[in-house]
Amino acid sequence: MKTSTNKSNHLIDFKINIKIKLAGLWTATTLCYLYGDYFQLYIPGQVESLISGENALDSPVMLFIASVILAIPPIMIFLSLVLKPTLNRILNIAFGLLFTIMMVLIAINSFTPWYAFYLFLGIVEAILTFIIVWVAFKWPRENEQHPLQTTK
Repeated sequence: MKTSTNKSNHLIDFKINIKIKLAGLWTATTLCYLYGDYFQLYIPGQVESLISGENALDSPVMLFIASVILAIPPIMIFLSLVLKPTLNRILNIAFGLLFTIMMVLIAINSFTPWYAFYLFLGIVEAILTFIIVWVAFKWPRENEQHPLQTTK
């Protein structure tokens, strides 16, 4: 005869710190940007235009501006983990909105067969950055009880 035990087979769902959620979202966003830019090299004529200098980043100024813009998401991975909540929340909302708008505008202009991958990644990136805004906007307040919470 078997005896019954009260052991549950339910998996434990740990509360994830909001800073880790934001860092994870920025990481996913950054990887989508990298893949999109890499896959773009497979478009016919793209490599030739890079070699000849006849592309969107055909000047030192444009290349620098693109570098500054694309440095923000990976930097936000780190800042999301180390900044104090108030500044962290503000930067995540501001940069999340900026990148959501940018990706929606880019996705709108990517309706060609060769850019279907870019449209898809643009939509994914816009969703991820919108979630960043939402998560930062809903940042838990001090009076709310959360497991593993540290004060200040």
